[in-house]
Amino acid sequence: MNLLNTLVDKGLRRESPTRGEALAVLATSDDDLLDVVSAAGKVRRHWFGRRVKLNYLVNLKSGLCPEDCSYCSQRLGSKADILKYTWLKPDDASRAAAAGLAGGAKRVCLVASGRGPTDRDVDRVSDTIKAIKEQNEGVEVCACLGLLSDGQAERLREAGADAYNHNLNTSEATYGDITTTHTYADRVDTVNKAHAAGLSACSGLIAGMGESDEDLVDVVFSLRELDPDSVPVNFLIPFEGTPLAKEWNLTPQRCLRILAMVRFVCPDVEVRIAGGREVHLRTMQPLALHLANSIFLGDYLTSEGQAGKADLEMIADAGFEVEDADQVTLPEHRVTAGGGCGSHEGAGCGSHEGSVRGAHEGPGCGSHQGGGVCGSAAAPAEETASAPAATATGSEPRTDLVAVRRRGAGTDLAPNA
Repeated sequence: MNLLNTLVDKGLRRESPTRGEALAVLATSDDDLLDVVSAAGKVRRHWFGRRVKLNYLVNLKSGLCPEDCSYCSQRLGSKADILKYTWLKPDDASRAAAAGLAGGAKRVCLVASGRGPTDRDVDRVSDTIKAIKEQNEGVEVCACLGLLSDGQAERLREAGADAYNHNLNTSEATYGDITTTHTYADRVDTVNKAHAAGLSACSGLIAGMGESDEDLVDVVFSLRELDPDSVPVNFLIPFEGTPLAKEWNLTPQRCLRILAMVRFVCPDVEVRIAGGREVHLRTMQPLALHLANSIFLGDYLTSEGQAGKADLEMIADAGFEVEDADQVTLPEHRVTAGGGCGSHEGAGCGSHEGSVRGAHEGPGCGSHQGGGVCGSAAAPAEETASAPAATATGSEPRTDLVAVRRRGAGTDLAPNA
């Protein structure tokens, strides 16, 4: 396929595809799926080899969130039968983190439900970060605490945090359909605060909420503009008791196409398969390792994941290797430049002339006005338009695969790691 050859060439040069090309990836047929995976796999291996970074979640505070995010089992009004508890003590959180690190994880992600942390909450998390760092040499710590106020990102950085996660989740145009208690702009502001404080930004999306292909492409191009080092791709887990409990819009094939599109748009960024991979990718999970270079080990915030031992066996059987703690995840040019998706000395994504990435006023890289990337023209809309995600499902809902987490953080039972 000429499309895939073009996308590989651009990915190896750190150039963004056009919006039309990104849409065309999502519109490919199942007959072409292995070709799509193979092409995106070339880009993944070029920048990350066959390494798989393992991350481990610790839910510091579960449930009882005042926000109304429709996808979330911890939301205001959720009837999902999840674990609910207030802040873990630093030593308890550190013990939970140690289980994941013993299983091979190199990054611990500390997550807390809520709109955003108070200054006292930042103190709590800072103590937890210090405890984990003191007891585990070389560990990376990422905080995910919601919307940040001025100065809080700097305090987390001073406490030893390496990264901050705050996902955009979906396109700006549809954000108000899933959340009303805060805005898309609030989320962008928090990612920018993390950047400004010197934290490595981690921001991604949730697929499967009934969005269109255009929505998926919009949010991934917006992520490219925000320039996170890591892009988690979540697949909606339709919890009973939440507004999106009946949204079963994903097939394993569609999940792979979404991951491939993300890889082509952000070729040299850590792409992480996050929540929902077991529910929606199922037996196709090993193929996803050819697209993403990072996964979560074991359980998620409120749901069970695949057993940690099974994760490690899957990685080995697929011919990949777990990334060591002393290995640098990102390509050298991103580490040394602190740059964006392939920026050259502060230039835009793939830009060679210093143009601004994602410009809205002209045909620059990632333009939303139909302009191409580095001079290439966008494909005609009629050639790349595709049906909404809601029509993509070809299988029955697998409610049997949605299991509430009952072990690990917040319980007396050993975690799954």
